[in-house]
Amino acid sequence: MKLIALIIFITTYVLLLSFPRYRTYLSLLSAVLFMIIGIVPLNKALTYIDWNIILMIGGTMGIVNLFIESKMPALMADVIIDRVPNIKWAIVSLTAFAGIVSAFIDNVATVLIIAPVAMGVAKKLNISPVYMIIAIAISSNLQGAATLVGDTTSLLLGGYAKMDFIDFFFFKGRPGIFWIVELGAAATLIILLLFFRQYNQPIHLEEKQDVEDYFPTYLLVSMVLLLIIASFIPNKPNITNGLICITLLAIGLFKELVINKNNHALNITLLQIDYETILLLIGLFVVIGGLSEAGVINDISKFF
Repeated sequence: MKLIALIIFITTYVLLLSFPRYRTYLSLLSAVLFMIIGIVPLNKALTYIDWNIILMIGGTMGIVNLFIESKMPALMADVIIDRVPNIKWAIVSLTAFAGIVSAFIDNVATVLIIAPVAMGVAKKLNISPVYMIIAIAISSNLQGAATLVGDTTSLLLGGYAKMDFIDFFFFKGRPGIFWIVELGAAATLIILLLFFRQYNQPIHLEEKQDVEDYFPTYLLVSMVLLLIIASFIPNKPNITNGLICITLLAIGLFKELVINKNNHALNITLLQIDYETILLLIGLFVVIGGLSEAGVINDISKFF
């Protein structure tokens, strides 16, 4: 049984790398195979899924979409650009801003927020946006590892290692991963200043983005604060962080539907959630559970 489980896992891993467009289906297919063969008992399959992480991802994605729709990120970017003297500092500032946002928002969503601003700046100055977009993407990807809610991988790490929000800053009395990431971010900003040293064209925005609804911003800030507070609560239910995120999303949707009378908010927000990633993780949770059930993970840990 161990050999069969290992063969299925390795095959799945290779296929995930070879066909990334179909990774969700491959993950779910592998999970189904584990159940059909009997490696994972049907009555235990759902117990291997970390519902706290699933709820955190779904809730965070929904809140982020409301935040993006409110136009607040675009306004923040506009304010930053309007306060810098030239395009060099605009690029560096946007890159730093992307990193800060990505520490609390999914990487892809962060790039979707910042990239249009960079494209607009490049078009206005008649320069190529390629280097700007690359810099923003790299900064976003790096800073996603800085906090518990910065990226899916951070959520997975926090879930398996039983880490809370504060643990990313100080873990067992020592500086956490956040500070290492920030050292890397500081180094990248110095490199960007050198790389874009010839981009000294002046820049000024004639008008800034208007924001009519600040409530999604309050939701996002509340999510971060509540996750921090939850970090200090001992013996809390394992699903606490997920419930915080999904509850705040429900509050945001309630306000849009009932108070703002925005009947399209529910469809727009729910459609923007990355269900493929959620299903991918559900499949992988079952697969990893199958490896554990077969004793493969225990054997690997003994080997190391």
